[in-house]
Amino acid sequence: MPSEDALPVRFLSTVAETLKLPMSVVIRLRRTGRKNLPCFRINVTDSRFPRDGRMLETLGLYDPLRKDPATQIVVDAERAKHWISQGAQVSEIVASILRRKGLKDILHHPKKRTRTGRGATKTKIRAARDARDAQLAAAKAARRKARLATKRAAKKAAAASEAKS
Repeated sequence: MPSEDALPVRFLSTVAETLKLPMSVVIRLRRTGRKNLPCFRINVTDSRFPRDGRMLETLGLYDPLRKDPATQIVVDAERAKHWISQGAQVSEIVASILRRKGLKDILHHPKKRTRTGRGATKTKIRAARDARDAQLAAAKAARRKARLATKRAAKKAAAASEAKS
């Protein structure tokens, strides 16, 4: 193996860029069992491998047909924490399984990003539309108020005419 000094600069920069890429390791389910009797293993695998293909490690078992909820899900929490801390992505189903098992604290929630795109600032058209909508809502409220006042006045007049007769 040649030393680092002998390696071309292009190769070294490619290796450095590769190390900066996000991890392509995922925690997902692998189907086992037979037809109409599914059972799943919770596996750590490379995202490029097929669903039931090669895996790096088995973290647990999920058997949806078991009656006892305690034995329905079996997970090695320490190994799951390890893989998630290393940057492994968790599939939606496995995340819900981990939450059911009470391990939601190990799942990292992406930060809600601030929107700086189209909806962040009001355009002239959006401002005009909002002003028009506010004006229409105010007019509708005024019409409703007048209608209710007319109804109340009519009720009072009817009550007064009944009291006189």
